[in-house]
Amino acid sequence: MAASQLNTKSNFHARSNSLPSRPHPLILQCNEHLERLRSSNEASSSSSSLSHKLGGLQDLHECVENLFQLSLTQEALHHECQENWVDELLNGSLRLLDVCTAAKDSLLHTKECMRELQSIMRRRKGGEVELKAEIKKFLTSRKVVKKAISKALANLKSTTKSCNISSTNKDNQLISLLENVEVVTLSTFQALLQLISGTTQSKSSSWSLVSKLMQSKKVSCSQLADENEFSQLDEALQSYMFSQTSKFENMNKLQTQLEKVESLVQDLEEGFEFLFRRLIKTRVALLNILNH
Repeated sequence: MAASQLNTKSNFHARSNSLPSRPHPLILQCNEHLERLRSSNEASSSSSSLSHKLGGLQDLHECVENLFQLSLTQEALHHECQENWVDELLNGSLRLLDVCTAAKDSLLHTKECMRELQSIMRRRKGGEVELKAEIKKFLTSRKVVKKAISKALANLKSTTKSCNISSTNKDNQLISLLENVEVVTLSTFQALLQLISGTTQSKSSSWSLVSKLMQSKKVSCSQLADENEFSQLDEALQSYMFSQTSKFENMNKLQTQLEKVESLVQDLEEGFEFLFRRLIKTRVALLNILNH
């Protein structure tokens, strides 16, 4: 895209809070990503579907990062730096980083425990006693992960009590876009955290939190499948520890689930790391714009 096209001030009204009647191509591109993510929220919420949504978030936030590099965007935000919604944008960027960090930490914790268990299973040293001790340790770690995820979601819920963006200019295309990006990102993060914890959340409760947080239009979200790779791994760990059936059968089941979760964790970890870097860059860009 030519530099002259990016820097043409005539694309903005002289002293307007809004982007032009004809949105910049990057605005349109971001909105297309948003619509695809909204549509996917009405489809399956299996682990493969959620992984696909995570990829969609990567595309969206890469587009947002490019949008923040435009001089037009920087000028528009700088002119509005005293408005109340600017603080909400900054608070929103922290919310996204906090939830993303919780997801990254949960995946890292789970991956480390899986490696320890798989190492013992491969060595076959220490026999049944050492293996059960490691599985018990893994089960304990899963409780820690679930507790951390529950706390992250509770902290997010608590912010709804003080969140107020009623002063936002709803006619501002740029600000409306950034608000919608936060809504869709948070809702997808919530679904992914539920996946990692191996629990489910109803369609209504999943989206009511985000809707209250942003005071925005509710978008439907399918309920997570009752069973996912993480919950199946939890079940396999419990089965090996307490089941009276064949240890060989339970061992095979456990190995199979470990392999499935290992592959899923790798995909999710890469996706969250990509998003974390983009979220950091976007927040830094926003701070730089507002401080100059």
